[in-house]
Amino acid sequence: MSDNATLMPANGQDEPAQALTREDILRARDRLEVLRTRSQRRWLRLLWLLAGPGVLVMLGENDGPSMVSYATTGASYGIGFFIPFILLTFAMAYVVQEMTVRLGVATHRGHAELIFQRFGPFWGYFAMADLVFGNLLTLVTEFIAIQAGGLYFGFRPVVSVGAGVAVVLASLALRRYATWERVLLALAAGNLLFIPAALLAHPDGAALAHALGTWGPLPGGLSTGFVVLLLADIGATVTPWMIFFQQSAVVDKGLTRADLPQGRLDTAIGAFIAAMAAIATVVAAAPLHALHAPIRQFVSGADFATALQPLIGHTGATLFALGMTEAGLVAAMTISTSSSYALAETISARHSLNLDFRSGRWFYGAAIVSTLFAAGIVLIPHAPLLALTLSVNVIATLLMAPALLFLLLLVNDAEIMGDLANRRLGNLAGGLIIIGIALAGAVYGVLMVFPT
Repeated sequence: MSDNATLMPANGQDEPAQALTREDILRARDRLEVLRTRSQRRWLRLLWLLAGPGVLVMLGENDGPSMVSYATTGASYGIGFFIPFILLTFAMAYVVQEMTVRLGVATHRGHAELIFQRFGPFWGYFAMADLVFGNLLTLVTEFIAIQAGGLYFGFRPVVSVGAGVAVVLASLALRRYATWERVLLALAAGNLLFIPAALLAHPDGAALAHALGTWGPLPGGLSTGFVVLLLADIGATVTPWMIFFQQSAVVDKGLTRADLPQGRLDTAIGAFIAAMAAIATVVAAAPLHALHAPIRQFVSGADFATALQPLIGHTGATLFALGMTEAGLVAAMTISTSSSYALAETISARHSLNLDFRSGRWFYGAAIVSTLFAAGIVLIPHAPLLALTLSVNVIATLLMAPALLFLLLLVNDAEIMGDLANRRLGNLAGGLIIIGIALAGAVYGVLMVFPT
């Protein structure tokens, strides 16, 4: 934080001096290990200690609806236009999340708390409504993905969804940010299951290289279905919860200005791994495009795995279904935590995964309630699960423009950012992303009104 920055709690009251808490002691131990490692110049060990928020936010965004969107993209259009487009969206995600890392490092405040402090209650509650609405919808689709994976393996929805809820709630019982983060990183490695599934689809390497190098023409022209998938793939990569989660995770982890290079590298590594998994999902589902599979008749992600089994084999389809389950599970943990951070910051309650349940009742309570709510919605009979999954990513894209505008205003606030404030190139990139997302939303709106 800059020397002249003065930040107040979200409720506008001065924070009274308090004795050291368990949260303070745990974070201090983590920082001591970082300082020792830095002094010993063990750079790989240092990166291992400081990595986490960036990789988690990128792989967490490779969630259930995102992987369904990528699978639908591959099954509908093959690997031409969308492969380079997906790389572009992850480049956009890195630009956005790098600003988020700098904001967290400079201010040591969560995103919701900063919006209340700098823009006032009206805009604070507006941003919270944007986040909560998007998060609840997205959380529902994460349990749809968990249910879809369970269906492929023959589990009843109540069993697979119930197991997903149990895992999410059990992760909150760890009461240690560092442990929670490492558990999620281990689970998030399951996102890479889509890569061997793609290899089992025996993709044409020359065609893939051609798609990456030439960026083919619009497949079928500017149709409504194409624009929906375009928006869904943007919403599969850049969403409001990512900003709130990573900034709060950076603060909870205790990153400082000295850790900024590792924070940026952590985010870049996460974007690269997530982009590879996303492209692999498109490639794995591309054989369905060649066979003109009836995608509109698919009910959930389980139908993709079932339809792919004759094409990529039992092993490939199993990996696909497991990857879908993992995607929903990891995202359910990160998105519910994102809501918890934001709610607790809004009401000036304590917010950290280092807290015990009594001290963090509002923080943990928000995650528990949102998780149970989302799981309950998924178990409603005959719900249009695939349509809901694709729609959520479209809605996330439409909600992104105001979230990005708040972020851009905050990283240009010299009082709180000091020398870490955005420069001309960062503002240009951020502005172009906002304009691009707004234009995509406008085109979607026109096509909805004038479908011909």
